[in-house]
Amino acid sequence: MALASLQARFQLLKCVVMIPTYNNERTLTRVIDAVLRYTTNVIIVNDGSTDNTANLLKDYDFLTQIHLFKNKGKGFALRQAFHKAEELGYEYGISIDSDGQHFAEDLPIFLEELEKEPNKEILLIGSRTMTGPEIPSKSSFGNKFSNFWFWIETGTKLTDTQCGYRLYPLQQINKMYLFTNKFEFEIEVIVKAAWRHIEVKNVPVQVLYDPSERVSHFRPFQDFTRISILNTFLVAATLVYYLPKRSFHELKNTNRKELYQIWREKILKVNEPPHKKALAISLGIFIGIAPFWGFHTLLVLFLAQITQLNKVLAFLASNISFPPFIPFIIYLSYQTGGFILGNELDTGLEIFEIKNALDMVNGMKQYVIGAFVLATASSLLVGIVFYFIFSIRQNKQAAKA
Repeated sequence: MALASLQARFQLLKCVVMIPTYNNERTLTRVIDAVLRYTTNVIIVNDGSTDNTANLLKDYDFLTQIHLFKNKGKGFALRQAFHKAEELGYEYGISIDSDGQHFAEDLPIFLEELEKEPNKEILLIGSRTMTGPEIPSKSSFGNKFSNFWFWIETGTKLTDTQCGYRLYPLQQINKMYLFTNKFEFEIEVIVKAAWRHIEVKNVPVQVLYDPSERVSHFRPFQDFTRISILNTFLVAATLVYYLPKRSFHELKNTNRKELYQIWREKILKVNEPPHKKALAISLGIFIGIAPFWGFHTLLVLFLAQITQLNKVLAFLASNISFPPFIPFIIYLSYQTGGFILGNELDTGLEIFEIKNALDMVNGMKQYVIGAFVLATASSLLVGIVFYFIFSIRQNKQAAKA
């Protein structure tokens, strides 16, 4: 396709290509030249490179360039490109890495997908084929890890959440509060986009991993740790903010009859099979007794979410550890641990002398072992009892019908 017609499509869609770069002198000019075969709508962000990047970019002074004096990270560089692009009148920005792993000939794929979308509030992520001997194992694992957490945080399943080849809706993105600056930014931005009801979806792209030329600035330990911390924050925000907010908006526009149906079918899930209800109660009992003090509610809601169990039943069952019962739970856990470890029964220990788990500090190993054994046994026993209760009730209702 001729450059003039491709350029016209970029102009019509008000789309620009953004190239953040840091010390990629071996591949940078090849990437820029490849992009220029499709469009001259280009913004380059030199993120404090210390190699020959600045000199190479002098040959492209007809393109918009942003030069940062200090390396701030990919996320920071992209944010500068987003704001500059909107300032120049663009509505969409396609980010492409400068290390040569992306193919400029995939640019029309993003344009074609954008042209098909009627509302145009969409964020597109390239989906790479992450199999084969040429794909680094850490990249394949990291992508699966990221996909899982994105699903937990948004309810949306994607095949690739880490690819840097993306199309962003600039106006919507620039309205967001985004605080990360490095590689974890690419997780933060898509999660918050999904929370704002921007459709996040994959499009197929090619990928090239050439160890002789490609320079990766991803630091496995440091950056993986930063991503893990971010995901912990986002999961917590999902449970305490995003899910309640989404539910509130759904309920606000619902009439009384529909509210009753939602309460019965989506929240209480009265039509669930007995084993699902029993499993939810069993999960709550386990978490309530296990030694996760301070995290019981967060943990039970998180596990109920990923296992798709009844959150109401799981939460109610986890409250077995409400304050009046705590001394009894700790006492029984401690004595159970002693039995498992072969220690003598501590008959001198008074239940009401126990205020919290810290009182067991001298026998913490015994307490922790006993707590997990007691939690497991109690959850199984209670789960079985409630399974039979729910089954009998279901059979009675079926007989009446």
